Amino acid sequence: MMEKPTVQELTEFGQSIWLDYISRSLIDTGKLKNMIDIGVTGMTSNPSIFDKAISSSNDYDVRINELKKMQKSTFEIYDELTIKDIQDAADVFKPIYEKTEGSDGYVSLEINPKLAYNAKETIEEGKRLFNKVNRPNVLFKVPSTEQGFIAIEELLAQGININITLIFSLQQYINTVHAYITGVRRFDQNNGDIKQLASVASVFVSRVDTLIDKFLDEKITEQNDAARNKSELLKGKAAVANCAIIFSRYKEIFLSQEFKEIQKKGARVQRLLWGSTSTKNPVYSDIKYVAELIGKNTINTIPEKTLNAFLDHGSVKQALTEEIAEHKEIISELSKNSINIDAICEKLLSDGVAAFEKSFDSLLASITEKAK
Repeated sequence: MMEKPTVQELTEFGQSIWLDYISRSLIDTGKLKNMIDIGVTGMTSNPSIFDKAISSSNDYDVRINELKKMQKSTFEIYDELTIKDIQDAADVFKPIYEKTEGSDGYVSLEINPKLAYNAKETIEEGKRLFNKVNRPNVLFKVPSTEQGFIAIEELLAQGININITLIFSLQQYINTVHAYITGVRRFDQNNGDIKQLASVASVFVSRVDTLIDKFLDEKITEQNDAARNKSELLKGKAAVANCAIIFSRYKEIFLSQEFKEIQKKGARVQRLLWGSTSTKNPVYSDIKYVAELIGKNTINTIPEKTLNAFLDHGSVKQALTEEIAEHKEIISELSKNSINIDAICEKLLSDGVAAFEKSFDSLLASITEKAK
């Protein structure tokens, strides 16, 4: 019988596991500390996660009412609750941050998603949060919209760690790296300590298959048997193919002479992070987007349920390689089916921003309800 894998094995292989969840009770009960003890080395959050944590528990009720009595607005209450959670989680992860010399041990906080298409306001809010949170091991999340890239470069140039989120396409990823390297160079020119500057590029995974599978199902109803069989074989393949192509470009860019020049001054590699890695389609393996995305010097941020499933029946072995011909062929076959990966990714970005805005509104509504 094979031994069950451990998070530590993945870490030793070269992939960090971050928890895609945060809550007050996770921190207060010591459960987060226990997860760190088994090898979890970071944490991500977003408006949906905070909405779930606050609306589905009583953990925040006392503090909400205290802040309400202090005449705080709903947004101010949200700000206080989330920043406190992020600060406390960052403090729990601080030993990892120090041990890995700033490679791991980060907690991510999303900048107000309603600012996704406003560079100026994103920059101002990012600076405000950076000063208020006041922790070296926090990454501030900015979505990879056109306006987002302007904000990302500027915030990095001011020495603020950034998690670039809602990346779906290869072009978005290339723009992300450009914003990162330009921001690092500018920070260096301003005499900043670029050894202290960190960023991750968060590529969202499962949503690509969800949308492309839907389009394939529509095609299948109109196709003859031979074409239908080909379309069926393409289902569940696009997301990992897309990630593999991005991973290949990641290796190219950060091994290039251009990056090595700034790396000599202390610039860090902007690590790739796989996000949205829980399996949405019950037909697929519940660890599909963990097992198929194991690659060196990457991060996978995973909900606890998916992490437990991987520890129960996963195995640690290289999944992403330099060989991407097969993955390019999948994207090509989809194109022949009139499914354009770039158009899909553009829609997913727009949908992703809208979903986070909706979660943010829901979160504020939950706080308003509890503060009555």
